[in-house]
Amino acid sequence: MSQVPSNDKEPLRVLFCVGVTQNFFDLPATETGPVWQAYGQMMTALATMEGIKVLGTMDDDRLMVGKSDDAPWTFYIMADVADLDTVVAACNLFRTTMVGEHRLWKYGKIEARVGRALIIQGA
Repeated sequence: MSQVPSNDKEPLRVLFCVGVTQNFFDLPATETGPVWQAYGQMMTALATMEGIKVLGTMDDDRLMVGKSDDAPWTFYIMADVADLDTVVAACNLFRTTMVGEHRLWKYGKIEARVGRALIIQGA
């Protein structure tokens, strides 16, 4: 994992929300492997991107089954990110990661929720 550069600015706390769309579920079972490989490539690229420090992930696949057009999403990645341009670059991975002749965005989507770390008083 890459580290967020140290500077005087606090990093952005970002929740990347990722959904698998109906196009994935329309594929024959024998054709889903390349899509899962592309998701792996996208997640590795995000986790190693300069300016991103992944804090944790959560897969919602046990209680959320089927396509995700919005919340609840299929899986989540929480990260500290250096700046908004880096958040945009991470989301752009869905446009640049290929699945055969298609882009990953044919089979899924990503949304970034941007905020700041919440300090829990008394903890």
